[in-house]
Amino acid sequence: MHFNVPLILSITPFILFLVLLLAAKLPLLNVSIITVGLTLALKIYYWKILPLFVLNSFIKGTLVAFDIFVIIFGAIFFLEVLSNLKIIENVSYYLKSLLKDYRVQVILLAWMFEGFIEGTAGFGTPASIVVPLLVSIGLSPLTAVTIGMLGNSTAGAFGAVGTPVRVGFAGLDVSEVTKYGTIFNLAGFLVPVFMLWILASIQKDRWKNFWEAVPFAIWAGVAFVVPSYLVSKLGPEFPSILGSLIGMVLILITIKLGLFVPKNKRHLEEAKVMEVKLPAYKVIIPYILLIGLLIVGKFVLGSINLEFPWGFSYKLNLFNPGLAFLVAGLPIALLWGKGNLVLKSSGSALKRSINPFLVVVSMSALVQLMINSGNNLSGLPSSLTTISKAFELKSLPFLAPFIGAFGGFITGSVTVSNIMFGSFLNSASLALNYYPAIILSLGLIGGAAGNMIALADVISAEAVVNLKNQTRFVLKGLIIPCLIYLTLVGIMGLIVIGV
Repeated sequence: MHFNVPLILSITPFILFLVLLLAAKLPLLNVSIITVGLTLALKIYYWKILPLFVLNSFIKGTLVAFDIFVIIFGAIFFLEVLSNLKIIENVSYYLKSLLKDYRVQVILLAWMFEGFIEGTAGFGTPASIVVPLLVSIGLSPLTAVTIGMLGNSTAGAFGAVGTPVRVGFAGLDVSEVTKYGTIFNLAGFLVPVFMLWILASIQKDRWKNFWEAVPFAIWAGVAFVVPSYLVSKLGPEFPSILGSLIGMVLILITIKLGLFVPKNKRHLEEAKVMEVKLPAYKVIIPYILLIGLLIVGKFVLGSINLEFPWGFSYKLNLFNPGLAFLVAGLPIALLWGKGNLVLKSSGSALKRSINPFLVVVSMSALVQLMINSGNNLSGLPSSLTTISKAFELKSLPFLAPFIGAFGGFITGSVTVSNIMFGSFLNSASLALNYYPAIILSLGLIGGAAGNMIALADVISAEAVVNLKNQTRFVLKGLIIPCLIYLTLVGIMGLIVIGV
């Protein structure tokens, strides 16, 4: 890898970001503002970026952040309504009644249920729904966020009804990307095992707690990734949705038959006896309504182009998962709530959404500055091109997942990661005489794996359970599983490509 000044300066903001966050332990908002400030200075003084593109970068960064703000606001509003009505507490009761082992409960929620929501909506929605449920069954907010982020990975490759492939690789030949993507996604069977390890690590007898549930964790992984592969011929819209639905049915059947489940049933908060106060239909209806709105909204609502006088345009999706949260939560609050539940929930949601919004504005602007830095007076290529060119090596099949993960980490979106790196991976594979569909698929799966450490999604998940300034600890728990995942996918890539 050839290092030069533009390359070193291109990666400097990310090094600073990690140092300030993990070593200096500054709050994420402070780190984000400092990092985007350094990035802006480098683009102005070294790249000599045109002023108009600085403006465009911050406008687009703000618009992207607003999308995420709506998701966070809507999710918190919905969950505040459910929390005040004791619905989440009763979900926990029914779940504990049906599934006696907390490890089974967690894996079913964070792997299967979260995978289904990722397949239908995506864009940070799954963790926002599942993490509060994990807290409700007895996990600490920190553990719940960490496990929720692990679940925010494998299904992301074909999340939001296939958006990462359909939109992320728009203009490229994707005829076999879904096929190869679901092959490489088989590595995701390890994710429930990672979840189990994190669960066991908080117990005194961690090894026994871990090993007695490993068969179930592996089975849960296989029950999702294999059906995902089998339905891949239907197109990129279906592997995550049908894989999770089929997987949930298979898991529930084997639980009923007593197959793979731990013989020694373990519980959290054993001394706490919960009393059911709501009939099952009142517990289920809000989630059915939400999932229905997510599915209908995704297929019915399109997008509009926002045109600015100086030529800048932005494609605004009319479907935002946050709107589904609001539409689902509002009638529930009005029909079943008392007094000023709508105002109370809205106020809490607004208060808890502002900090994450400002962080995402900063990080989105940073990404846009990297993309737009090629529009300059210095003649230098953009920062993203500079970083990407450094990876034009024969080992690209191994590196492609890491490139995708880098995009997922900084953007919080497999789709955006594919938009940033898809064209490069395609051209690099052609230059190296590799089959582009394989390399694109590796980048796709890497982006999904990188989603588990995506800062925007971590922030969203932390916000809905009111966890503050714990991002470094969440990332610390996720980095090793992410690297193992990426390494396995990279090795699979080398084998398939024949290097």
